[in-house]
Amino acid sequence: MTPSKSACITPLQAVRDAVNQVDFNRFRFWFQAIGFVLFVYGGYLAIDLGSRLPFFSCGYNQEGRGGVCYLLPLQHQLGRSWPTLFSAASLAILTGFLVFAAWFIVLNKGWCGFICPLGTLQDWITALRRRLGIRYARYSQGQFAQLTRIKYILLALTILIPLGIGGGWFSRDMSPPFCLICPARMILPIFTGDFSQFTIDFSSKTAMFMTALGMAVTGLFLIGSFVKKRFFCFFCPMSALHYLISRPALLKLKKDGDKCTRCGDCYRVCDMEIKEIADDIKTTDIMTDDCTLCLKCVASCPEPGALKATFVGIPIFESTEAGFIKRMTREHAP
Repeated sequence: MTPSKSACITPLQAVRDAVNQVDFNRFRFWFQAIGFVLFVYGGYLAIDLGSRLPFFSCGYNQEGRGGVCYLLPLQHQLGRSWPTLFSAASLAILTGFLVFAAWFIVLNKGWCGFICPLGTLQDWITALRRRLGIRYARYSQGQFAQLTRIKYILLALTILIPLGIGGGWFSRDMSPPFCLICPARMILPIFTGDFSQFTIDFSSKTAMFMTALGMAVTGLFLIGSFVKKRFFCFFCPMSALHYLISRPALLKLKKDGDKCTRCGDCYRVCDMEIKEIADDIKTTDIMTDDCTLCLKCVASCPEPGALKATFVGIPIFESTEAGFIKRMTREHAP
């Protein structure tokens, strides 16, 4: 008797089939929700994963935080006087960077797509806009090309301004410069009942300017996130730093151009409007600097094996026809 097709499926293949056909939107929603609770309220459970985390677990959320974004201690360290900075203290900066890199290498920019509380908030705002039936806006390719540079400029300023403070070129009222304008400083503490960051510091002209600028950026974040998917991620200096060290990361987004029909489904679901994900059929490592590794492109691809996420080279989630049909059926079910 010839064994049935189902009988020939190994347990490992059955697990892979189940993963590839998962209700991806629901899985990602709950993964993000758990990450949000952990890093906004984890401090109440005595959870502290250190101060070198590769995403916005804001240090200004003093009681609730489950860890601290790496950019906060980095700016403080770089703002030391130059004689101190260029001494044995530089070893502390190097050690901190290596810890940050170790965290990052595990999930690559998946920290952005699945865990970052500020990224999760943007996705929830997008969900609210969708429920209200309001259309979102897209950038033109020319605008997209210009926007992608801004995060590198902000990263450079995040490093150079503290160095200038340490050298006596800028006022210490500018420190930490990026944190003072980052929307996470004001928004994340709200979830633990702390509204103290919604103030303007009148102690000096510099402090007044920086805190007022922070309030303006926060307002822009809330408005922009309502009309653009992942609005702030286009400008995020943490994202730029991620990409600069992403090559050795363990989690990868791969594309097999020979299997791609350029249907454009991956581009249509991409929150970051990355056209290369659909058009580039030559690049194998398809992740770009704007990618958040949310893997929505993999979930939406109907071509078996055209897109996949790999961990240490092992496929952990890939596009399949069965998975595509199952997800589409769920989304359009009455």
